[in-house]
Amino acid sequence: ICLRLDKMLVLSLARRSRNLSNISILNARLLSSDSKFEVDGLPECISKDLDMKGRLYATGRRKMSSARVWVMPGEGQIIVNRKKMIHYFQRDFHYEEITLPFSLTKTAGQFDVWCTVKGGGLSGQAGAIRHGISRAVEKWNPYEFRSSLKRGGLLTRDPRQVEPKKAGQPKARKKKQWVKR
Repeated sequence: ICLRLDKMLVLSLARRSRNLSNISILNARLLSSDSKFEVDGLPECISKDLDMKGRLYATGRRKMSSARVWVMPGEGQIIVNRKKMIHYFQRDFHYEEITLPFSLTKTAGQFDVWCTVKGGGLSGQAGAIRHGISRAVEKWNPYEFRSSLKRGGLLTRDPRQVEPKKAGQPKARKKKQWVKR
């Protein structure tokens, strides 16, 4: 992973400099003993976000729900509010929505997820968990997973909320029947 980070950094710096003679200087500077890219076998960008248990933390939101999500390497178990996901969400489309980040990044069965979610209904909670998982998986390896998650639209928060009811109307958009005469 670190060699890939080095190559990507050299390429991005070379694109910025637009001068081929600077590439060898930049490469030598990157490979010198001064530069530190690795901490305990993980790239620095990943290891600084890990907690004491080796988990990555992210938050996700959808409608009125907010989810706190911890992702760690494992067998693919998903725990929601101290219950297994299949006991918390009975509908199949909620299960598919939550596991969508893993199927897009082709990491199904590689990560365990532990999350707490509150507010809203089941659909909003499933969307909040999906958003949190997407953000955490993207933190795990941004160079590999960010493009596929961004293309799938999983990293952007869905801004749609319930529209409030208006005074003098039965609902938010519904109006009383209007008679011309």
